Amino acid sequence: MKELRNRFWTAVACASMLSAVGCKSYWVDARIENQSGQTIHELEVDYPSASFGTNTLTPGAEMHYRFQIRGSGPLKVEYTSGEGKISHGQGLTLSERQQGELTIRLLPQGKVDFLPKLQPAS
Repeated sequence: MKELRNRFWTAVACASMLSAVGCKSYWVDARIENQSGQTIHELEVDYPSASFGTNTLTPGAEMHYRFQIRGSGPLKVEYTSGEGKISHGQGLTLSERQQGELTIRLLPQGKVDFLPKLQPAS
């Protein structure tokens, strides 16, 4: 009986330690806003170890995407304007374990604004 009680308390202690250690997932909620005044095509956002995008984003529209950062590296944006001009933008450097919100504004004349609210800050 005493051995059974010891096993029980050992199991409880192990379960407590596992829940205390736990795993945390770090996510970035990205919002891309098309404020360029024209429809854009072939939008691609590159971040460390992956990318996402869309074929078309109309003026005033937003795209939302949630991702995890693996490793570290620059954030890059590329898209084609309605006039066929390819625009590039490079933002901040992202690092693994950052989390929070990131707004990317696509502006007239191919300009791009990056507005991060990430912890820890980059």
